[in-house]
Amino acid sequence: MTHLKVGDKAPNFEALDEQGQKVSLSDYAGKKLVVFFYPKASTPGCTAEACNLNDNYDRFKSLGFEILGVSADSAKRQSNFKNKFGFKYPLLADEDKTVIEAFGVWGPNKFMGREYDGIHRTTFVINEEGIIDDVILKVKTKAHAEQIIE
Repeated sequence: MTHLKVGDKAPNFEALDEQGQKVSLSDYAGKKLVVFFYPKASTPGCTAEACNLNDNYDRFKSLGFEILGVSADSAKRQSNFKNKFGFKYPLLADEDKTVIEAFGVWGPNKFMGREYDGIHRTTFVINEEGIIDDVILKVKTKAHAEQIIE
């Protein structure tokens, strides 16, 4: 589980998005940012979560939020995921897990009785000063926008 908590400074990061463009925390300076980490593009839970955020994208924008999705998928897989569902926000292809590890969301998982290392589905809400305002560990994939905006 993540070591980061509310009140901590968000880790500075730089990674490539699905288009191969460099994205860093400093790109969002002065803006509120939702960074959501998900295990694997195009899987049912990740699709439900990403679509729920996309469906509420205009609402987030009206509240001054930007959104950024992160997984360890390749840029091609992220690009296919984004294009298939028409996401309005960038997806980081963090194949070397630099951002994932900086936020502390990589570790042991259990699925159907099998243990493996992977991404813990976690969302961070970062304020205009780069401080973490919220850490959501128990993500409701189909109602995630409500969890964030509340």
